[in-house]
Amino acid sequence: MASYDDVMRLALERGFYFPSCEIYSDAPAGFWEYGPSGVAMKNKFIELWRRELVRRDGMIEIDGCQIMSKSVFVASGHIGNFTDPIVKCTKCGSTFRADRFITEKTGENVAEKASNEEIDEIIAKRGVKCPNCKGQFGAASRFNMMFRVGIGPAGEEAYLRPETCQTIFVDFARVFKTMRGRLPLAVAQIGKSFRNEIAPRQSLLRLREFYQAEIEVFCNPSRLDDFPRFAEVKDTVLRIDNGTKMNVVTAGESVGQGLVPNKMIAYYLALLVQFYEKTGIDIERSRFRKLSDEEKAFYAASAFDFEVETSIGWLELVACNYRSDYDLKGHATTSKQNLEVVDPADQTKVLPHIFELSMGIDRSLYTILEHSYYVDKEHDDRVVLKLRPSLAPVLVGVLPLVSKDGIDDKARVVHSDLKLDFDAFYDESGSIGRRYRRLEEIGAPFAVTVDHTSMKDDTVTVRHRDTMQQERLKIPDLPQFLHSALARRK
Repeated sequence: MASYDDVMRLALERGFYFPSCEIYSDAPAGFWEYGPSGVAMKNKFIELWRRELVRRDGMIEIDGCQIMSKSVFVASGHIGNFTDPIVKCTKCGSTFRADRFITEKTGENVAEKASNEEIDEIIAKRGVKCPNCKGQFGAASRFNMMFRVGIGPAGEEAYLRPETCQTIFVDFARVFKTMRGRLPLAVAQIGKSFRNEIAPRQSLLRLREFYQAEIEVFCNPSRLDDFPRFAEVKDTVLRIDNGTKMNVVTAGESVGQGLVPNKMIAYYLALLVQFYEKTGIDIERSRFRKLSDEEKAFYAASAFDFEVETSIGWLELVACNYRSDYDLKGHATTSKQNLEVVDPADQTKVLPHIFELSMGIDRSLYTILEHSYYVDKEHDDRVVLKLRPSLAPVLVGVLPLVSKDGIDDKARVVHSDLKLDFDAFYDESGSIGRRYRRLEEIGAPFAVTVDHTSMKDDTVTVRHRDTMQQERLKIPDLPQFLHSALARRK
């Protein structure tokens, strides 16, 4: 199994991601940037998400603003509830997120929703002190994680959105009307969110500026089991950890056994599994963990976290929350707008409930990289990133065996013919073996080598990344070969 350090080293050396402003000593933590390999992979991940979820399910996609008025977050509850507990050293001033810090130092599990008084009591009982100076901690307090901004010369109070879904909620009435919506209506959005994390760490795993892919399903709460599309996914296997045991069941069995509340939720959990199977993540190392009342977000009536096992433990990739009517009710009350709609199925007026799939793109990309990382012990410990062709930053490398005798010119022509339809990379620097290794480390499934034989019969050698097997193909046949590789999606 690859380690976090293995992935980090690869990311830095091969241009997947790196710290923002890293040439400056005062660069703040929690901000990371995607390099060329990372951007290509991220864009392909998003296209896979659009194809396998948004287009497949007939969802509607919007693109909302990142800065929103204070009223939005009063209505959503973020002004009052979007907080983390903190403790501050009275001697050196160091600040720590209280629940995680105490758990790390004492092994005692402290709930995120623990009161300030409960945290103070644990610190006193366990004698927890500042790790930097051994000083005493002051009383615990709450820290709101939203980034506040001032608009215009008067500095009108507004906030960077802490989650992309709020733009979907405030746009719901217009989208439903203009798109002639019918319940259930799924609205999707890709974009950045911002959270002023107290102690961001581990690169893409805890960021202050991050990408989300959100799906919000607006539904009639009286018709959650009246869901004809459920038949399409009823045999999809779900791994559900309900706190007492791991249940490996089909989507149909999960509803029948009461592990999932209704067919609508089970349908979207199954879609999520099918999507991640196509990313190359080892789906047998995944689970839906049902959250307890103490763990759920303040807006969630019921919740599952889609988690995947990594070298640093189980990592949450998607929050699956049944938000009931919490959001639309809050926005209707604060804005004084009626957000009820008519459900044509029974001609009743209803304030829709909401089920969401809130996906962390950055965490998903890290997990795909770790699950795809392979060290080939039989061949000089070569590092291979076994990415699916549909996600590989480079699909095919074009390599002249030597840079003479017209071979390099022919290789450039091959590259030029491929690059508009495929992510093709031309490389003539170094030995052919070293060039193969570089392509393997960024996950390129194929390497095309132009050699002396190519000059005679217009064929090239196609080398397969995972097996290192080679085959000769006619140059005109390369596009069809690559299209077929992408179509397999495996």
